[in-house]
Amino acid sequence: MLKRLQIDDKYGRYGYFFIFPFFVAMLLFTAYPLVYSIYLSFTKWDGSTIAPAFIGIDNFKHLVKDHFFWDSILNTFKIWLFAVTPQMIFAIILAVVLNDKKLKGKGIFRAVYFFPALVTAVSIAGLFFQLFAWQGGTVNNLLISLGISTTDSATNFFGSIFWTRFLCSFLLWWLWFGYSMIIFMAGIKAIPEELYEAGDVDGAGWWKKFRYITLPSLRPTILYNIVTSIIGGLAIFDVPYMLTSGTGAPDYSAQTISMYLYSQTFQANNYGYGASIGVGLCILTTIFVIIAFKFINRDVSID
Repeated sequence: MLKRLQIDDKYGRYGYFFIFPFFVAMLLFTAYPLVYSIYLSFTKWDGSTIAPAFIGIDNFKHLVKDHFFWDSILNTFKIWLFAVTPQMIFAIILAVVLNDKKLKGKGIFRAVYFFPALVTAVSIAGLFFQLFAWQGGTVNNLLISLGISTTDSATNFFGSIFWTRFLCSFLLWWLWFGYSMIIFMAGIKAIPEELYEAGDVDGAGWWKKFRYITLPSLRPTILYNIVTSIIGGLAIFDVPYMLTSGTGAPDYSAQTISMYLYSQTFQANNYGYGASIGVGLCILTTIFVIIAFKFINRDVSID
């Protein structure tokens, strides 16, 4: 048997040919851009044929004092927080309900709730921009036809800080709660049925089984959803960009970190400073992910 394994080992080298394209793609499209962005963050460059000029940490000194950068962080956090909170709550509740064996037609509901995740965010954001347009928008026309408002008092949704942020958060929630629901459903499926049977023997009701069995068992799944939402949420670009026509209006209240990075890099042609914003975003995302790991994985006492 040992001799047979030694003979067959010579074929193991062919596996490297199958994984080689992956490593090439990773080096070209992930590792190289990351290293080059870090290098650019220490330079001043307008994207022309002239070589970048090394300026040390000047970009980061300016970044620390740049109130637009800090405002974009605050805007991003607000939009993300008011999107991810209802997203996780709805996703967990729906996952529990749709995992009920007695529920009929649950396959249809799963498909319907997951469908928004299949639609591109840009197309939905463009649709919402037309629906909530100040003049000629479908929502304002409906309110006028119902007598709730008039032509002169039509709501300028994208001229309001509250409504602009609300629509950004609502769209992000609507697009992704179905995806989180599917992940939670997979996590619930992995919980041993014996735990619920033991709960039934102890006389535990629905709430106690959910609190002491489902939620603790879903901790790794919750962590995964939170971490992925942090990584995607802090880098949101498409929805606020489309809803504000790329300006972050009103008063830059919807300008996210990625939008500020884009404006500095490709509109102001300040590639070095844009790279430093990207490095700052990477550091910020890492910090939030570490906090999520520490918070969710902490020891929790049961009452």
